[in-house]
Amino acid sequence: MAPLRLGSVAPDFEAETTAGAIKFHEFIGDSWAVLFSHPADFTPVCTTELGEVAKLAPQFAARNVKVIGLSTNDLTDHAKWVDDINDVNNVTVAFPIIADKDRKVAALYDMLDSAEHDPTNVVNGIPFTVRSVFVIDPAKKIRLILTYPASCGRNFDELLRAVDSLQLSDKQPIATPANWQPGERVIVHVSVPTAKAKEIFPKVDEVLPYLRYAELPAEDAN
Repeated sequence: MAPLRLGSVAPDFEAETTAGAIKFHEFIGDSWAVLFSHPADFTPVCTTELGEVAKLAPQFAARNVKVIGLSTNDLTDHAKWVDDINDVNNVTVAFPIIADKDRKVAALYDMLDSAEHDPTNVVNGIPFTVRSVFVIDPAKKIRLILTYPASCGRNFDELLRAVDSLQLSDKQPIATPANWQPGERVIVHVSVPTAKAKEIFPKVDEVLPYLRYAELPAEDAN
């Protein structure tokens, strides 16, 4: 199978989840989606991560993003662990978590770790998942891929920021600069001539011929 790249169609699959059986593309529907894996249930870093995703659920929903987790544990483990997540983080985990005990989805998305990278994430010769993230748009295209080691918890505020950037760049011919936050200036896409940019944006600041900052129209500014 060819490696997954930005712009690839996210592979479809069927799986059992804490919210029932799903077909992934049907689950996404007309929404964006974030598919993220964690190494194992009943582990400390993962417990903080899923708690954080539950806290941010309203913000994902406001962006038309469906979130779905995955680990190689079964549904029984998931159900017991969700109780811990809810209790420790004072949340209610409502998003589905895939039970990928046979590692079919993890293999399909190349989420599995290796002994060469981290022997502690391989038990009895069987690798667990790393902390993979896939942002997928309504056309089922992969728009962002992140891979973290098991030892490093993810920054989900950064993930929301990246989704904001992706969704904005679908609406306007722009890119976002380093450390950009919603509401700040953007960069005019290199394909847009400066004269045209001045017709599109309220204000354009040409720092270099290839670096032009712009203020967004009011309807896209926040």
